[in-house]
Amino acid sequence: MNQQTLNIAFWNYDRTKPLADGQVEIDGVEPRFHTGRIVTEIFEQMIRGRAFDVSELGMTYFLRTFSGGESPFVAIPVFPNRCFRHSAIYINRASGIARPEDLAGKTIGELALYGHDAGVMPKGILSDEYGVKPEQSRWIVGGIDFPLKPIDFVPQPHPAGADVTWAAPDDDLGAKLESGAIDALISADVPKCVLEGSPKVGRLFEDYETVEREYYGRTGIFPIMHTVVVTRELAGSRPDLVKAIYQAFCKAKAGAMEQYVKGMTFNNMALMLPWVTKLIDADRTLMGNDWWPYGLDANRGAVDAVLRYHHEQGLTERRFTCEDIFVPELLDT
Repeated sequence: MNQQTLNIAFWNYDRTKPLADGQVEIDGVEPRFHTGRIVTEIFEQMIRGRAFDVSELGMTYFLRTFSGGESPFVAIPVFPNRCFRHSAIYINRASGIARPEDLAGKTIGELALYGHDAGVMPKGILSDEYGVKPEQSRWIVGGIDFPLKPIDFVPQPHPAGADVTWAAPDDDLGAKLESGAIDALISADVPKCVLEGSPKVGRLFEDYETVEREYYGRTGIFPIMHTVVVTRELAGSRPDLVKAIYQAFCKAKAGAMEQYVKGMTFNNMALMLPWVTKLIDADRTLMGNDWWPYGLDANRGAVDAVLRYHHEQGLTERRFTCEDIFVPELLDT
């Protein structure tokens, strides 16, 4: 049977490495793998230029492609990037912010987009659990530590009631946080001033691991940042290949996970991370042996949270469901 050549793009993750290096093959596919210096380069190439047949996309980038109608892409339930995000809220220690409710009335920076992937979940959690709505604060959107190329390849909506401005291209929101020019910052990337231990800044949730573990134990939500999409043409013409792609991503992830678990026998000596074996054990105890699940059955709650928050925060015109965004043939995974 002839193999179909497909261009497939994702960032360099341990869970995708077995695909990229050929350990895991995709039935019926001759893959050409692509990546980028930073992951948003992949997003831009896919959205602006349809450069790939299969691509990692940030959830908010993907959902914005539905603006005004049907998206040219449809997702498969693969989630290569996910992260708990209580830890993504940074504060200036002189700003008077001691608890989440103190964010109301403050000026908050946000990385890249109003509603970037690491911003949607914290805003939703702040709203759900602490009564702090985004429209209660002032927002400045920009880059940190290095000039940010404008994200001009997706719509940038925000609610009419939200006070949102954009920083100058060479502004550094991390420096603004340290100086007190902004009171807080929500960012996927850790600002330099935090990494360097500046006494002027910190996290809203200093013991964020404890808070995030409690959140997961109570909600079962492991927040999803990115998914994998295929072109609507491929999904319609070759559902068999789309299923094979999904299965290969699952196999690659399972292989990476197996290596960590097997490595526990030898205290994971291949990794320069003391106590990583204890961390793996703690994660498995809390989250189960498949602590990074793919498929919809294990992730419907996490996906629904993202979709609800996108709509509540004025980023999508309607509240989508899993059935609206995922390949129909994989809804039972």
